[in-house]
Amino acid sequence: MSSITFIGAGNMARTIGALAVAGGNTVEIMARDQSKAEGLAKTLGGGTTTGEWGAVPAGDIVITAMLYDGVVPSVAQYGDALAGKTIVDISNPFNTTGDGLAHSEETSIAQEVAKVAPADANVFKAFNTIFRGVLENGRPDVFFAGDDPQAKADVAAFIESLGLRPLDVGGLKMAHWLEGAGVFTVGLAGNGIGHGNFALGVNEFTD
Repeated sequence: MSSITFIGAGNMARTIGALAVAGGNTVEIMARDQSKAEGLAKTLGGGTTTGEWGAVPAGDIVITAMLYDGVVPSVAQYGDALAGKTIVDISNPFNTTGDGLAHSEETSIAQEVAKVAPADANVFKAFNTIFRGVLENGRPDVFFAGDDPQAKADVAAFIESLGLRPLDVGGLKMAHWLEGAGVFTVGLAGNGIGHGNFALGVNEFTD
């Protein structure tokens, strides 16, 4: 099992955190508001602990569970405290109308995180194509992108511990396209499907 730290104490930290605890992982919560971190830790149970904002996370895998515009500044603020860690960005940088990305360049929040994170940190994108309600009630595929092979194996093992199927889409540059897939998913929810009780996935066919 893995040791996980969530930076952020919102809905996605609660949802993924509950799956992590149920999967036997060690979980820590960090938030700017210590009372929120303590409240979430109590809700999750299973020995979930809290850490001080900006301190070295206890988890080997650090999930930035916050709105996209806070991810890069928070990683920069943590600085060397994230040395050697595997950082997983789960955010979606939607524009104000939800039909495009907030950044116009071929980049991603995860790629921007890699620019400010310690050189020996491994940055990944994951979970951003899945609606929270589906994570709470279903078993969707989880697409993820990153560069380091050993860290990929660790992230995949963590995802499997949640009872979910990890699907590696390639290197960190693919994070841009995962963010685009997040926009695509919202478009489906608002149009062709008409609700958010679904997830993108892969069906394999054989002759």
